[in-house]
Amino acid sequence: MLKAKDIMTTEVVTIDGSATVAEAVALMKEKGLRALIVERRNEEDAYGIVTETDVVYKVAAYGKDPNAIHVHEIMTKPCIVVNPDLGVEYVARLFANTGIRRAPVIKDRLLGIVSVTDLLRKAM
Repeated sequence: MLKAKDIMTTEVVTIDGSATVAEAVALMKEKGLRALIVERRNEEDAYGIVTETDVVYKVAAYGKDPNAIHVHEIMTKPCIVVNPDLGVEYVARLFANTGIRRAPVIKDRLLGIVSVTDLLRKAM
């Protein structure tokens, strides 16, 4: 049975919560991504996630200046995370039940990110 670790993307792009939304957007554009994982402040801290949807709904829609807003103000934290050994069908169910499209894969540390695209490309 396929597991999250079998289909995840291992090259995860992260950003600091203190970065501006403008910096996050530039990084997403440069890397061709729709989401960035927000780094933990310390070992006990939770990971966050910031998506292009966050940027559109929480910044652009209100005409806010992306240079004046920080990632930590619009990110989702803690974000839903996936265990690397979770079966692909459970990942799909998790996404369906929560409405999310991607989640970091974490076991003690950040190992990768799994998305709806990964599910479609690699699991079907």
